[in-house]
Amino acid sequence: MLEQRIQQQFFDAADLLSQTAEALSKPIADAAHALLGCITAGGKLMWCGQGPARYLAQHGAGLLVGRFERERPGLPALAVAGASEVLALGSPGDVLVAICLDGAAADLDAAVAAAQRREMTIVALTGRDAGSLAERLSETDVHIAVPHERAARLQEVHTLVLHCLCDAVDLQLLGEQEPI
Repeated sequence: MLEQRIQQQFFDAADLLSQTAEALSKPIADAAHALLGCITAGGKLMWCGQGPARYLAQHGAGLLVGRFERERPGLPALAVAGASEVLALGSPGDVLVAICLDGAAADLDAAVAAAQRREMTIVALTGRDAGSLAERLSETDVHIAVPHERAARLQEVHTLVLHCLCDAVDLQLLGEQEPI
């Protein structure tokens, strides 16, 4: 019984990834362009998440400051806790990557509002229920909405999205990786 339940977790995750690959590829590419444009213009990438999404934000920033799959100089990225850090550190042209696992994220809404006051671009990673966060986004912002509500599945897909973003940035900065 337990083994079947574990297998079902894998099947559910694989099904969601397969179902969303095509729908999410365009907004992920748009987000990658926003991140790359910010970096090449001398800006910084600020990552923010609420609750468990905070760890995803730290992971995303860490992959850019350190390395993803290839050696490269560190990129200007940092994880922030919320609006006060965005107001203190954000500048026009910077990007805030806001990660939300549910629609009730008042602290994240405040961080997005702060980023907008600083004339930053927003890249929002959300689930199906983006709540008020989705309403805050402008036409120049990027919304990557995973069509699911279960937090575990959202974290899995959001992690893959972060890896896709890091890979896209590395590809644009470093070129194609030589085959092993």
